[in-house]
Amino acid sequence: ITQIPILSMPEDDKTHPIPDLTGYITEGQIILSRELYRKGLTPPIDVLPSLSRLKDKGTGKGKTREDHSDTMNQLFSAYARGKDAKELAVILGDAALTPTDKLYAEFATQFEERYVSQGYTTNRSIEETLDLGWELLKILPRSEMKRIRDEYLDKYWPVTEKKDTEA
Repeated sequence: ITQIPILSMPEDDKTHPIPDLTGYITEGQIILSRELYRKGLTPPIDVLPSLSRLKDKGTGKGKTREDHSDTMNQLFSAYARGKDAKELAVILGDAALTPTDKLYAEFATQFEERYVSQGYTTNRSIEETLDLGWELLKILPRSEMKRIRDEYLDKYWPVTEKKDTEA
């Protein structure tokens, strides 16, 4: 039996006793974001605070694809850094961002628009999702891929990278 309980939090406060205590009896939480909703992203899932206590048992070679965990970790890390860069730009202006920060900010925008926002009719397989993740990571220099093993970088980094560096 699968149960999907829905809980609203008073003023979006995850530390309120009810969401805080009931969260521990579930296998994970999917956090919806008002900010993403206002941007028109559907579903407006905030991937950073969302969690699954079972993901490690259901990912990897023989279950999804060998690079799944590394790719997910790199995507979420890059998204977090990109969100930070965008917030910094709002406060201090774009001039305060390094060229790498600007790439991370662009990554965060593309990640939300192309990866998180799927609408209600998109039917994307896990393979297509992982491939899209690699495509988005290519916004950043390969040297920034610190959470992905070299063997996966060699195997899955978009082929166009080799053409770009040879030219």
